[in-house]
Amino acid sequence: MDSFEKNLWGAGFRYIAGADEVGRGALAGPVVAAAVILPKGTENFGLRDSKKLTPQRREFLFEEIGKRAVSIGIGVVEPEEIDRINILRATLKAMEMALSSLIPPPDYILIDGNQPVKSNTPQETIVKGDDRSISIAAASIIAKVTRDRMMTSLHEIYPRYNFSNHKGYGTEEHRDAIYKYGPSPIHRKSFVLKQKPRQMLLPYP
Repeated sequence: MDSFEKNLWGAGFRYIAGADEVGRGALAGPVVAAAVILPKGTENFGLRDSKKLTPQRREFLFEEIGKRAVSIGIGVVEPEEIDRINILRATLKAMEMALSSLIPPPDYILIDGNQPVKSNTPQETIVKGDDRSISIAAASIIAKVTRDRMMTSLHEIYPRYNFSNHKGYGTEEHRDAIYKYGPSPIHRKSFVLKQKPRQMLLPYP
């Protein structure tokens, strides 16, 4: 998990940022990205892909990362902009926002996936990076917990959709709620119109 970081630290890089996003496939809510710089020499303290951790473990590691990290950046792109620019561009924009907010700025970037970001800083894309790099895994956890908390808060505003349970993803419960009540202001219209709840097209104008 720390071989990428060890090689880069050995090559003289000091501030290595890992970046990841969550919410790309959700029907509602924002896409959220995080970027994390861990101190040189950090060993894995239980970090891994956030999807493979229990909510309780994610919350614990969220706090631990906050205590240990040199810097943490967050980027958020809201549903209206996702509809306007498409999800891929929104995902990259969120990661670029997260990276640009890091202080000190990174001197090397590790990106989860295979899509590079716009940056003059040297970077490397790593497929399944959240299970191969401690920096990306840390970013995965920060992004996941941050977005989950946002969706739980949005549940209080739009309780009929039960966002606190599925966090905006396309579960059967969620699709049925969209069919019954129509989309809320935080639904991604470009995503919702592609869904077929109960094998019927959504009655959305």
